[in-house]
Amino acid sequence: MGQLMNVSGRVTDEDGAPIAGALIEVWQANASGKYIHQWDRHQAPLDPNFIGQGRILTDAEGCYRFRTIKPGGYPVAESDWWWRPPHIHYSIFGVSWMDRFITQIFFPGEPLNQTDLLLNGIPNAEARQRVMFEPQPTQVTKDLNILEFHRDFVLRGRRRTPELP
Repeated sequence: MGQLMNVSGRVTDEDGAPIAGALIEVWQANASGKYIHQWDRHQAPLDPNFIGQGRILTDAEGCYRFRTIKPGGYPVAESDWWWRPPHIHYSIFGVSWMDRFITQIFFPGEPLNQTDLLLNGIPNAEARQRVMFEPQPTQVTKDLNILEFHRDFVLRGRRRTPELP
């Protein structure tokens, strides 16, 4: 259930060289803002056809692509005011399992972005843009409209993508 979307991008080092064979793990809430996890106490419904996680390997040019649904926002259980905006978690393993990079990528224009403590914990406005998906033209297929989003990752250097837990 939810709005279908394709996510694509590229993983590079600080010099723009592709990171081929990087293992990307993603996890996210479903369209109702619910994770399949014992600690998720949000009363939103589970989607029996959505597991909310996956793994992808980058190709020789460092590119990746996957199809998912747009996640929903959800309340933080320990707070009476904080809601997390829709986002997707990324864990990227580089050339070694010891080279692990973890962050979250957000959707531009979401009202909850304005009050998210993690997103706004990135002090530099330009750096915050590096954890935002870039909308692409919508793909219209035979019977479906599929949102398209793009996000590249730079794993080292001055222009690296900010890390978030």
